[in-house]
Amino acid sequence: MELHREYRIDRLLLFTVIALTVVGVLMVYSSTALMPIASGRGVASSREGYQFVYLKKHLLTLLVSVFVMFVFYRLSPDNLRRLSYPMLIIAILLLLAVFIPGLGLKINGARRWLRLWPSTFQPGEFAKFAMVLFLSRYLSETEDIRAKLKTFMIPVGIMFLIQGILLMQPDFGGAFTVGILTMAILYIAGSPIKYLAMLFAFITPLLVPLLMEPYRLRRIMVFLDPWKDPYGSGFQLVQSFVALGSGGLFGVGLGSGRQKLNFLPEINTDFIFSLIGEELGFAGVLVVITLFVLFFIRGNVISKRARSNFSFYLSTGLVLMVTVQAIINISVVTGLVPTKGLPLPFISYGGSALLVNYMAAGVLLRLSRSEPERMSIVTREGLVRKRARLKARMLRRKIR
Repeated sequence: MELHREYRIDRLLLFTVIALTVVGVLMVYSSTALMPIASGRGVASSREGYQFVYLKKHLLTLLVSVFVMFVFYRLSPDNLRRLSYPMLIIAILLLLAVFIPGLGLKINGARRWLRLWPSTFQPGEFAKFAMVLFLSRYLSETEDIRAKLKTFMIPVGIMFLIQGILLMQPDFGGAFTVGILTMAILYIAGSPIKYLAMLFAFITPLLVPLLMEPYRLRRIMVFLDPWKDPYGSGFQLVQSFVALGSGGLFGVGLGSGRQKLNFLPEINTDFIFSLIGEELGFAGVLVVITLFVLFFIRGNVISKRARSNFSFYLSTGLVLMVTVQAIINISVVTGLVPTKGLPLPFISYGGSALLVNYMAAGVLLRLSRSEPERMSIVTREGLVRKRARLKARMLRRKIR
């Protein structure tokens, strides 16, 4: 009976994913039901079913995401290990594909999307998942040479490559998230602190010119004092504050929010947490934050039960991928950090992020079963013994 329990998925993690998804469906419908009218085209109200246009697209994406989650749940840790390097190559090629005329899609000055009928796909989201998968395999196979600078620089070089392509799009938020994930996983894996310090010292001067870009500098100034220009550059953040402040303890009621009536831009994607605060109040906000905390806790439980270093790094990295993005999104909405274009995991409207989050959930649910892994990882002791045997054979040959 104990063995049977050991191979069962983490039900609390599955419940958390389902609960966040339900909140997402409700808030996506609430934020988009009146969007055709709020956009200023009153004729939209004459079309039957106009209020379900965005909801149908979201549900279609959700259906595809659930299917993809099941596919990744069926992949064993050994299969994921074998797919790690090919998926990284695919991710890099997809990032470059957005620059191909006719295939890449440019929106609001950014070229981050691929045209995939009937929707679009943002490769930057998939690149985060692929980077975590690559790091998990690479770090699990370099246990005995972790202290070497070359071992440290290989994943750092790949990180810089992905970040460079993302910045060309430009996608500063995606590049920032990839950097945070890479450095966090390297630290957890036991990379020398001196190397991490050297990397941080190298990156810091590079950040200055990036942050001095006019539109990024304007975001920083708005973050420091949004009330200086409440009807201009500070409009979005001020309206987010208005939404959160209007909710009170239990909110104005689901569907009764006013900020979605063309007051708060991107309320169905990057600022959907503001609508939660307005319509569901502090209670709703607390529930959502609790769900993300529960996701983080159950993810850590899965990591501690991992049967190999690969599974440990993979589960830890995927949990960080979801929770770090949630922290950044909530921090942006509440004015704790400058504005970044990052959706709220499992909740925001949009296909690419939802798809990748469900991929991560599928992998975590599979790892939560704590199955024995047929392909054992290369441990430090194993490598030492293997190299000792190899040296002994070479020595015997020389003697002969």
